[in-house]
Amino acid sequence: MASTLLFRAARVIAPVRAWERGWLLVDGARIALLGPGEPPPSLAADRVIDAAGLTLMPGFIDVHAHGAAGHEAMDATPDALHGMARYYARHGVSAFCAATWTDSGERIHAALSAIGEAQGPQPDGATLLGAYLEGPYLNPARCGAQSTKHIRRADRDEAQAFLEMGVIRQVALAPEFEENHWLIEACAARGITVTAAHTAATYEQMRHAVSLGLSQATHTYNAMTGLHHREPGTLGAVMALPEICAELIADNIHVHPAAMRILVAVKGRDGVMLITDAMRGAGMPDGEYEIDERTVFVRDGAVLLPDGTLAGSTLTMERALRNVIEATGQPLDTLWPCASLNAARQLGLAHRKGSLEIGKDADLVLLDDALNVRMTFAEGRIVYDAQA
Repeated sequence: MASTLLFRAARVIAPVRAWERGWLLVDGARIALLGPGEPPPSLAADRVIDAAGLTLMPGFIDVHAHGAAGHEAMDATPDALHGMARYYARHGVSAFCAATWTDSGERIHAALSAIGEAQGPQPDGATLLGAYLEGPYLNPARCGAQSTKHIRRADRDEAQAFLEMGVIRQVALAPEFEENHWLIEACAARGITVTAAHTAATYEQMRHAVSLGLSQATHTYNAMTGLHHREPGTLGAVMALPEICAELIADNIHVHPAAMRILVAVKGRDGVMLITDAMRGAGMPDGEYEIDERTVFVRDGAVLLPDGTLAGSTLTMERALRNVIEATGQPLDTLWPCASLNAARQLGLAHRKGSLEIGKDADLVLLDDALNVRMTFAEGRIVYDAQA
């Protein structure tokens, strides 16, 4: 693409406030300049995009996405990861982490190897940032759709080998088990985010995990103990402890809109992070799909095991953003960090990604008034154009 690209006449979601009419200049892979009103007359660019009132905001970052378009990260192939990246870009995602499932050590290793080989910018899709290791170190009592056949405690040799592959960005585990505590500390020492997942942790166990380095909650409300006024539980800890950033699957299936509203009210816009938890049925027709050795059913947007247990989602990030706006009554100008900046902070990438600031990666999305994606940019490259 052109080495310099100028957006004009856009509604720009700048870090402090939205500019109803603004401009932004991309130079190579980075944001070079931006401002309200019209660009300076002296400013030249190789290509100019007249946004005609469309909203320009940071590209979405989905840290927890298993698959889409018939592919999953556990397929452990470059084609699967590229297919996922292309699909996510169509829905405004400029960067993502590919999430694994609970499985055998061999299969998880293969998936991590494939992610490691493919990570980085994709030719026509969202940038693959690395891996989100969901399991296998979970609590079988809160397994959700995770396979109890392979759930286990954190074996040092196995988990250390996973970490040493250098591809893992986040580790989701059950923090109530003492055998998992060393892994929380090991991840924190490496700058890897630890997130409480598929857990029956008490409030005090969560507090202890935070002291060890835990800082996130996986798909808040789902697969965790709920809030009780005498035992706040996992959910109570997520809500009460400011150190914890709360993932949210805002598909109106996993979480009721009223519960979304409560979470955002309690945590604030900087404490909630939208994710899709999408699986291979995202973007596909209703029907049967495989996860590990089991079959799931996609029906009217819900993904279900035969017993009715939710097994991931078919959600996209622009729909998640639309749903949380509708649920809370708060505007895009307020909630935009939930789709980008909060994830960048949790990944330790806020110096490069997540907001429209000079010097940051040109990860951008153009949206219409209904929050439909018109164009997606990943590090200055057009990776999706609705008119192409």
